[in-house]
Amino acid sequence: MRFDTVVLGAGIVGVSVAVHLQKRGRAVALVDRKAPGNETSFGNAGLIQREGVYPYAFPRDLGTLLRYARNRSLDVRYHADAILQVAPFLWQYWRNSHPARHAAIARSYATLIEHCVSEHRALAADAGASALLRPIGWMKVFRSESKHEAELRVAEKWRREYGVAFESLDPRALQQTEPALDKKLIGGVRYPQSDSVSDPNALVSAYANYFEAIGGRFFNGDANSLRQSGEQWQVDTTAGTLAAASTVIALGPWSDVLSARLGYRLPFAVKRGYHMHYAPHGDARLNQPVLDAENGYVLAPMSRGIRLTTGAEIARCDAPKSPVQLAETEPVARTLFPLGERLDDEPWMGRRPCTVDMMPVIGPASTRRDVWFAFGHAHHGLTLGPITGRLIAEMMTGEQTIVDPTPFRADRF
Repeated sequence: MRFDTVVLGAGIVGVSVAVHLQKRGRAVALVDRKAPGNETSFGNAGLIQREGVYPYAFPRDLGTLLRYARNRSLDVRYHADAILQVAPFLWQYWRNSHPARHAAIARSYATLIEHCVSEHRALAADAGASALLRPIGWMKVFRSESKHEAELRVAEKWRREYGVAFESLDPRALQQTEPALDKKLIGGVRYPQSDSVSDPNALVSAYANYFEAIGGRFFNGDANSLRQSGEQWQVDTTAGTLAAASTVIALGPWSDVLSARLGYRLPFAVKRGYHMHYAPHGDARLNQPVLDAENGYVLAPMSRGIRLTTGAEIARCDAPKSPVQLAETEPVARTLFPLGERLDDEPWMGRRPCTVDMMPVIGPASTRRDVWFAFGHAHHGLTLGPITGRLIAEMMTGEQTIVDPTPFRADRF
């Protein structure tokens, strides 16, 4: 079977790329080993972070680094057997997190973030999935005055530089907004321009269904079977071998395996994370996603229940699950909000694909004709999926791009 383009990976990024190419008249095949939205895109806090103009940096203060080194922090855990492997990555990540360098990165990164909500809303409207998006914002809550004041300084900086709106909540306003939260909280900072999603898997599935409704084809297949045959790229699926003039690699945390086979050794690593759903206790209600700023986890109201998502676990990509972080976070989360019984049989685990400069890889593989990259979105995969899809499609079809793609090219490394 022949297509114009085969997109490898059916998470939020791959599905968005496939939709935007199909809308522009390309015959597109979307290939994944699982149904769309069932890997990394399945488990997250459901945030579309319009405020996220600065990507998540590596901490540089000594106190935080020492706390992480003891490997007892709730927000970051590591596997000892993975540290030597990821040490070069962490060193470059730390260097890129210097305030001056981080600010320079933000100037490019913010060009994508600026369009994240509008592009999701446009795609959701096309897909008949607008009900899954909630224009309710989200907030961080604080147990100490020093942390609250530090976040307010950051929020002021974001507003000054990029027009990010925020609201400062004192204890009374916080209790009016979220009456079920811990009464000992000293305040919160709310970001009203961001959207949230009631079911990330359902959203990606809706986008994939729309892709098929406009003529695209989804296939179960092995992305790592990709090979070049003459001027065509071929990949094996359960329906047979597909051939296409071009291919897009959007495999999330597994993108580095295939890109390495094509000659690209990108500075790439994964941060793993876990989630679990809970019933609210009694008639308690959570109205919006909430981040416990001191402990690094999020509680988010989802269609299945209250989803608790953990911080980062530094481990080998395919190492067995080790949900210690979730087990130790759960009692703390129960003091923040009255969680009831667990609703999942076991914790879900996912992998966030990260680069050393905190920016995704979006654009052509410069030494491989008709190969394109769309991965490395770290904590903002759900946030940046649709804008990434639009940007890739515009580049591939020769349109004027919505933002300058140069900072995101693979050859920047």
